[in-house]
Amino acid sequence: MARFKLPTPPSSTNKTIRFPNDVIEGVEEAIRGTDCNFSAFVIAATRMALEDLKEQEQADT
Repeated sequence: MARFKLPTPPSSTNKTIRFPNDVIEGVEEAIRGTDCNFSAFVIAATRMALEDLKEQEQADT
């Protein structure tokens, strides 16, 4: 049986950014009724966008 290890959260930095109200409303609507929070949604979306940009850059070379 595997032993349980306490997870270590990744290092992070606070950033204050402004979102247009319609984007905030869209995110809040998308996560309503789920276990996802605003920050987790934005992090996942940003990671996906970064990966997409990386793939586009590789396709262009």
